[in-house]
Amino acid sequence: MTGDPLPMTATAELRSRLAGLSPLLLLALLSGLARAEPAARVALETSVGDIELEVDRARAPVTAANFLRYVKAGRYDGGRFHRAVTASNQPKNKVKIAVIQAGEPPELEATDFPPIRLERTRDTGLSHRDGTLSMARDGADTATSDFFICVGEQPELDFGGHRNPDGQGFAAFGRVVRGMDVVRRIWRGPVVAQTLAPPVAIRHAHVVTPSPIDGGVDGE
Repeated sequence: MTGDPLPMTATAELRSRLAGLSPLLLLALLSGLARAEPAARVALETSVGDIELEVDRARAPVTAANFLRYVKAGRYDGGRFHRAVTASNQPKNKVKIAVIQAGEPPELEATDFPPIRLERTRDTGLSHRDGTLSMARDGADTATSDFFICVGEQPELDFGGHRNPDGQGFAAFGRVVRGMDVVRRIWRGPVVAQTLAPPVAIRHAHVVTPSPIDGGVDGE
């Protein structure tokens, strides 16, 4: 039988086009698709107000997945914001920062999930700005459950910054989209050295239905 061939199905046409791409171009295309994963929203209900976070699963997938694992396991419920670093309570640090730090209940720390590799800001393209969500750590590749939120611009926490002597920076992986006023309220709370006294309780942390992307942090 002669005549025009039957039209290709959409799937067959896609396969045909992908087969004609070079391996490097195909890898770049698939990598781009993987990075398109939408951000997740997490609500922290604290004793002084609620904070909503946007977790960047596209640019910091390892760190985001780790944080969401703790959230979904309920391990931040009953946790606390336990540290506030201000200009006046870090006299031995030449490089000053402003953050609040939180974590799970102390009794759960012995059963933390395995540490994760450090996703450097050099590689993710993220940076420590006002309201940035990031992971606390000691050495590289040691972060587990504790996280912090920046108060103001904190470039010394990025890769190449000098807050940590190793210069590797910290793993930024999201931002505050609602409740920055609550963050600042916690940051201004009473401290003994850098320890909040009393700590601010995290009553419940949970993933919420994604909402439209905000232009920046709110609650100013």
